[in-house]
Amino acid sequence: MEEINNIIWVVAAEVLDNYTLRLTFNNGSVKTFDCEPLIQQFPIFSPLQDKQKFNNIALDGWTVTWENNSIDIAPEYLYEKGVAVYEARETAESFVAEDNASYNSEK
Repeated sequence: MEEINNIIWVVAAEVLDNYTLRLTFNNGSVKTFDCEPLIQQFPIFSPLQDKQKFNNIALDGWTVTWENNSIDIAPEYLYEKGVAVYEARETAESFVAEDNASYNSEK
């Protein structure tokens, strides 16, 4: 995460192919996360080898859950380890600064 003090949580989740999730976070970032390594490595996730169970995700207000909230993954972990599809800009100032830098380098 860019700033330690920012609290991150999942606001939307979609199941993709091969145990992958597409996650939208409260800061606007969209990331994909491959759950398969966790499912294979940690026994707590083993029930999710059943694709029907894996596909039955829910949101608990902070993160994605399975099996009536008995299985979840910390939203910070999903955010840090996820692959960015769309990375939210932190502030309008950073957007303007990047655009100005790009414009000035093209001159």
